[in-house]
Amino acid sequence: MTSKAMKKTKPIFGTKEWAEKNENLISGCSHDCKYCYAKTIAIRMKRKTTLTWSREVLNQKALSKNFRKRKYRLMYPSSHDITPQHLRENIMHLGKILAAGNEILIVSKPHLDCVISMCNTFNPFKENILFRFTIGSVDSNTLKFWEPSATDFDERLESLKYAFNDGYQTSISCEPMLDTRVDQVIDKVLPCVTETIWLGKPNKLIGRLSMNGFKNDKVTMERARRLMKSLSDEYILNLYARYRDNPKIRWKDSIKKVVGIEVSTEEGLDV
Repeated sequence: MTSKAMKKTKPIFGTKEWAEKNENLISGCSHDCKYCYAKTIAIRMKRKTTLTWSREVLNQKALSKNFRKRKYRLMYPSSHDITPQHLRENIMHLGKILAAGNEILIVSKPHLDCVISMCNTFNPFKENILFRFTIGSVDSNTLKFWEPSATDFDERLESLKYAFNDGYQTSISCEPMLDTRVDQVIDKVLPCVTETIWLGKPNKLIGRLSMNGFKNDKVTMERARRLMKSLSDEYILNLYARYRDNPKIRWKDSIKKVVGIEVSTEEGLDV
C-alpha cells in the first residue's frame, strides 16, 4: 500500500534563506569558531572530533567536479571558510563554478589577502559575484573569544571596503550577533554595502557549545548565557523598531520569530 503524495510547506531558514544550493571543498575549518554549526554536525556524524575540526582537509573529489549552469545562485562555502591555507584550491573551485555561467554568493570571515586575490582573479565575472562577509561585532576582543583564529574587525572591514571599491556586490552577515553593539557594526559597514545586512541571534548556542567541546568550560558557557540574556526579546523588538524601515536590513528567522514576521516557506512533497 502506497501513501498519496501530498504537498506541504517547509520553513526556510539557515543557508536556505540565502541560496537554494551550496558548494564546499574542505572538511574542517582553521577558524575554529566556538559556536560553529558545521563543526557540531561533523562531530555528531562522527566525521570530525573537537580536536580534528580545525585541521582543514581538502576534498579531492569535490575539487575535480565540473559544473553546469544553474537557474539559481549557489552559495560557497557553507561548512568551512576561505583561508590562506587552501586559497589556491578555493579559487580553482570558484573559477569552475563561475566559468559555467553561475551566480555565486561567497560567504566568509574574510582575510584581506584572500579577498584581494579573489577580486583580482574574478574580475571578468564581477557581475555574477556577491560577497557576504560575517561581522558579528566591532570589538576584535569579542571576535577573538568566539572565533579564535578568524580575522579581527579591522581586517574584515578593510576586506569589505576593498571588494566594494573594486566594484563588487557586497553584503554583511551579522549572524550571530556576538554582543549588543550591532548598531556600530551597521554604521561602520553600511557605506560599503551594495545589497543587504542580515541580523540574527546565535542559534542553539548552548547545545552547540556543548557538542563542540565547551560543556565544561565555565567561562565560555557563562559568557554564552550572558549573551543570550542580553539579546532578550525586548532588545530584539527595539532593534527591529530602529531598522524595520531600512531597506538594506534583513532579519534571520531567529529574529522573525520574536517580532512576529512570518517565516518564509517552500513547497515540498510529503510521500
